[in-house]
Amino acid sequence: MLAPVKSFPLVCPPWMLRSGLACLLAVACLPFPSAQAQAPAPEVRKAVIPDDLLGDEHLREEFGVNGVTTPSIEALFELLDTLGTLHYDKLKREISDKTPGDRVAVSLNLGALIADGFLIVQCEKVEEMTDIGRALLKHAKVLGAGTRMNRHSQSLLEHSLKGDWKTLRKELAKTQFDVEAEMVQLRDVDIAHLVSLGGWLRAFEIATSAVDANYNPEKTRNLARKDIVEYYLASLEGLSDAAREIPTMKKIIQGLQELMPLVEGEEGRVLKPEEVKALKAKAAQLSAIAAEAKK
Repeated sequence: MLAPVKSFPLVCPPWMLRSGLACLLAVACLPFPSAQAQAPAPEVRKAVIPDDLLGDEHLREEFGVNGVTTPSIEALFELLDTLGTLHYDKLKREISDKTPGDRVAVSLNLGALIADGFLIVQCEKVEEMTDIGRALLKHAKVLGAGTRMNRHSQSLLEHSLKGDWKTLRKELAKTQFDVEAEMVQLRDVDIAHLVSLGGWLRAFEIATSAVDANYNPEKTRNLARKDIVEYYLASLEGLSDAAREIPTMKKIIQGLQELMPLVEGEEGRVLKPEEVKALKAKAAQLSAIAAEAKK
């Protein structure tokens, strides 16, 4: 039995209401949505952090940054533990007392400073921590996180004088999470990702330089981390259009894309001396690009 005519009020005009068949024909002739209209939206690549770089979950919960989790600079430096003794004098860099006004440059350099702090802790260089603490505070103030950072800078100095290196590592980790928490409140998530990126670029430079200076096949296994490079490339895709158009960011994105072929292959594989040198050169180039942003 045909459905009552009144069930097709929008399909059949009044002159067709006499024929249920006419109504069915009218419905059958309605245009279907085009295949183009039904095509799914292009998938946005999600940045997935390698499990071993998530850092201390309890610390992230304490600072309320789980929603914008970035790789822990502390976890990045734990990878350097496999390299053995690091020679600070060969790996250190000059810490400037000047702070750039550009937020992208500040965030990249803040991450690098945290990485420098971990290098100091790794090498137990008490006398170097004062300059790092001051520089961290200056950079955090530019980003609007000075109040949060102030408590850490004093703590860094106190624990370094005591030689409490384990607590110092945790205090440095807290500086990253504190900045992230402040950026979440300010709705400036891009900055949180750039702080982590700056930390990784500096840590990568330190690692490749250390292995190249004292080559050991077993110590090369953590250098070619394709998953880390893929994460940062994907996270940079999620930056605002304005941030991606900054010349420094364009160069870093291009540099990371050029790095990808160098880290291809099975994770944990042994690298040849020439492969380490290639990674070292690219790491130094990327670190220099980030440093150029503050000039």
